[in-house]
Amino acid sequence: MNLQLIRNATLVVQYAGKKFLIDPFLSEKGTYPPFPNSLRQDQNNPLVCLPTSIDDIIKNVDAVIVTHLHLDHYDDAAKEVLPKDIKMFVQNEEDAGIVRNDGFQNVEVLKEDTVFEGIQLIKTKGEHGRGEILKLAGLVCGVVFKHTNEKTLYVAGDTVWYEAVQEVIATHNPEIIVVNGGDNQFLQGGSLVMGKEDIYEVYKTAPNAKIISVHMEAVNHWTLSREALKSFINEKKISSNVLVPDDGESYLF
Repeated sequence: MNLQLIRNATLVVQYAGKKFLIDPFLSEKGTYPPFPNSLRQDQNNPLVCLPTSIDDIIKNVDAVIVTHLHLDHYDDAAKEVLPKDIKMFVQNEEDAGIVRNDGFQNVEVLKEDTVFEGIQLIKTKGEHGRGEILKLAGLVCGVVFKHTNEKTLYVAGDTVWYEAVQEVIATHNPEIIVVNGGDNQFLQGGSLVMGKEDIYEVYKTAPNAKIISVHMEAVNHWTLSREALKSFINEKKISSNVLVPDDGESYLF
């Protein structure tokens, strides 16, 4: 597989001969106002440019996976540029209805036993925060990719560390794990996605996996920088296990 971080949680995954686009956030830098009640109210989203052209990103995509419909995972540019007949996978019927209303004609709800072109796509649970903030943050999912010719890949999505993530790792034993690790927060309510201690828990549960931290420094409410995470994983002596890509960087597994 080839896995490329585009920006934020947007990934291009070449897996078993198919090209997947995950959580397309494709607008130009500064298109949207900052998320409210959070840091950097003077900076519009996205904070950074795309590292490559939209044409390159969407060229020959076989399927799009949208883990949830927050702006930084599915934006107006994605709705505009993606072909309306492209295969779209979403987390539930509610999201499917919205995506169909956006004009997409080939929308499927991910299940625990979805198969696409011979590739198993297993929907996984996530919690977009802890406690009261969950009501505001709404439902999210992740996805496990499996194929006989590939390593098992777990894209955890917008979730903090909790028992369901641990269960996914125990059940599927993924060799590659992508976590959303910017420790994004509002001024109240705590972490919405993983911070460094959450990522360390992932490592302790899957010490033989390669863990890739994305969703960093791209939207205004991030609180964990790449440099701070790299410093932490160096202290823990796990820098060969936890990878912190720059936008546009790719890995071959």
